[in-house]
This record gives sequence, C-alpha cells and structure tokens, in this order.
Amino acid sequence: MRNISRGATLFFAVLTGISFAQKVEVGYDKTADFLKYKTYQWAEPTMPVTRPLLYATVVSSIDGELNSKGFTRIDKNADLVLIPAGGIGFATVVTGGKPLSPTFTGPPPSVNATVWTGAEGGGELMPAVPDGTLVLEFVDRAANRIVWSGTVSQKLDIEEKNKSLDLAGKAAAKLAKQFPPKAKN
Repeated sequence: MRNISRGATLFFAVLTGISFAQKVEVGYDKTADFLKYKTYQWAEPTMPVTRPLLYATVVSSIDGELNSKGFTRIDKNADLVLIPAGGIGFATVVTGGKPLSPTFTGPPPSVNATVWTGAEGGGELMPAVPDGTLVLEFVDRAANRIVWSGTVSQKLDIEEKNKSLDLAGKAAAKLAKQFPPKAKN
C-alpha cells in the first residue's frame, strides 16, 4: 500500500571529515496526493526532550518553512502528523599514520579504540566532532501511513553552542524545503 523508497525511515552513512554542509535524503509515497494536505500537527515526543532549545529551534525552522508553503499548523486532527526523531552523536577524527590492532586486553577505550602509528608519523587525535541527525516523517493521519520521510545530518561546532543552534536550524529548514515533493509532468 505504501511505497516509500528504502522503507519507512531512511538511514545514511555518517559524513566524513570536518565539514559543516548538510546531507539530506528523502523518500515519499509516489501514490500520495500531496495537494490535498493543508494542515499539520507535531506528534508528542515519545521520550522526554533532553535538549529543549535545540528541539525548539528545529521545530521553529520546520514550521517557518512549511508556513511559507501555505501549510497551517494546528493542535489536533490535522491532515498530516509530523514525527521527528534524532539526536547528537560524536565522531573522533584522526589524521595521518596507519592503524594497528590494539595489543591490550580488557574493555576498549571510551573514545578511540584504534592505535595509530607508522612511518608517516603518529596520528594526531582531533577533538570529538558532534554530528546532529534529524529524521522527520509525515504521516497521513486519515490513512495512518507515512507519505514522506526525510533525514538530515549536520556537523556541529562543539565550542560554540549558538553557532550549533544556527546550523541545526538551517539543516532542519533545508530538510523541510524538500516537502512536498515536486510534481512530475
């Protein structure tokens, strides 16, 4: 009945390197009539929001983008229910050197389980780089089926929280710009 590319939720590889560009992937039900949708509501989070300012920034960015396209947010019985999911993970960046297998026993180190060395010189451990990921699903409330799903990933700045909020807001807006899908002629 539903025809969403690669399943209900899109998964993607983590971006490599230190870059601040967003990576967006979307899928949608090609049989859905997106012209009939006029209103939307946010689903209540299933778990407590641990970063309320970040959550509010993302919701506000998506609301702004959808409102600019003529969609109206209401509290209940909307055409679409938006279900957000996501979080912040940390990646460790290592430069130079060659990897060798660890020779110690016991539990792996908490940040980096690989030892770097080699003729090119030892690897230099860079700070952990936070990577924010947002998965957003649009559910047709009446049919109770997902009609659009998108994912965005954004590298954040661990030192500057305000910059990270701005980056997260821009990433969320970039994701919302992909909705609704463009009609094919």
